[in-house]
Amino acid sequence: MDKFVGWLNDVLWSPPLIIICILVGLFFSLSTRFLQVRLIKDMLAQMFKGKSSEAGISSFQALSVALSGRVGTGNIAGVATAIGLGGPGALFWMWLIAFVGAATAYVESTLAQIYKVKQDGEYRGGPAYYIEKGTGMRWYGIVFAIATIISLTFLMPGVQANAIAEGLENAFGMHKMVTAVIIAVLLGIIIFGGVKRIAGVAQFVVPFMALGYILVSLIIVFINIDQVPAVFAQIFKSAFGADATFGGLIGSAIAWGVKRGIYSNEAGQGTGAHAAGAAEVSHPAKQGLVQAFSVYIDTWFVCTATGLMILFTGMFSTKAPDGTYLYNKMGTADPGPQYTQSAVESVLPGFGAGFVAISLFFFAFTTIMAYYYMSETNVAYLTRGKNNRWAILLIKFVSIAAVFYGCIKTSKVAWAFGDTGLGIMVWLNIIAVVILMKPALVALKDYERQKKAGKDPVFDPEVLGIKNADYWVEAKKGDKKEVS
Repeated sequence: MDKFVGWLNDVLWSPPLIIICILVGLFFSLSTRFLQVRLIKDMLAQMFKGKSSEAGISSFQALSVALSGRVGTGNIAGVATAIGLGGPGALFWMWLIAFVGAATAYVESTLAQIYKVKQDGEYRGGPAYYIEKGTGMRWYGIVFAIATIISLTFLMPGVQANAIAEGLENAFGMHKMVTAVIIAVLLGIIIFGGVKRIAGVAQFVVPFMALGYILVSLIIVFINIDQVPAVFAQIFKSAFGADATFGGLIGSAIAWGVKRGIYSNEAGQGTGAHAAGAAEVSHPAKQGLVQAFSVYIDTWFVCTATGLMILFTGMFSTKAPDGTYLYNKMGTADPGPQYTQSAVESVLPGFGAGFVAISLFFFAFTTIMAYYYMSETNVAYLTRGKNNRWAILLIKFVSIAAVFYGCIKTSKVAWAFGDTGLGIMVWLNIIAVVILMKPALVALKDYERQKKAGKDPVFDPEVLGIKNADYWVEAKKGDKKEVS
């Protein structure tokens, strides 16, 4: 099984995917005239404007749910892995993929809003919905939905749960079986409360955990302020093969930086689009802009915090492709949470290991919550018009079982399965958003036109020539009936 998963990962994460993700992000950046720079003010403004309703959640809640999925173990263990296997330069490539990925996140999240539906009293949206409604290829939507359910229910939660278990074991000596029971119980309490409870927990936990984590990283940077020029020089030199120690790793720096960057910020993966489709807004572009900024929060803020803590303290090891160490401060420890824990502990003795373990618990646990919500959305897509009570109940129990098992299996196996799930989703979604980008670009132009005229943008797909945006057509008529 391990060999098969390894082979499948090599196929899914071959150089073409990495190149495609960068090129698609660049193309969307050019097509939107670099909205990720031009419209930062709008991103921040729209973040707090949308209000929740009986059917939908607020823009901030949707942002929090999306960030729950984005800010996870990839921000701590993933960054450490990228540095361990690609050198300090991997951090630069994570920054780059986040910059171009913000445009991709705008497109997929706006599409989720354009083609959302009101189903079972709640807004539902995401790649499966916009694939079917935008392309007319229901089979493609079904394939994505099935792949997503498998990935987010069976494969990827194990990565998050495993990272929590390892972090708590390293910091407090907590047995992984105990951690597995605690996580399983907490997850059950939250997901049996529905999307409103998930959004409520996310909007409370996510901002505080991210701010606290970033604050500690700033303290470490401030304590080592004299190293700022050297560390940043090392990052940029390593990224382009100009560093004496890590120069031979430029290929690995790009590959691991992009792979872990996509794993962390999820731009192009389609996961953030699920939460975007649940938001209550007057224009799809509003939520698209909010979700674009979430990529910055994830990578430029949280991932950078991890990377700087590790690099400023030097608590990492990097291997050459032949297995020899180019730099070794962590001995035989595998790249992961232990790097970040050791980094904080070296500056704040008695605090670091526990702090990172607790941070990792909240980061990863909220990601598991978001994964469940996305799985439920795709089950809802597949069972429209049918009684889906038992299907949703089944994925609840499967999700709980998956995190329990994930806590006690090895980190290597967990990451391999997680990468497989992510690769499948990225391939399916990235092709779809390229095919469907036109409505998202039209929505952006309409949003900017109305803003320039001093209006609060309101979406009318019929005027814009966008077909199959059924929810918006019915909303314009004042008809509140559910559509599919």
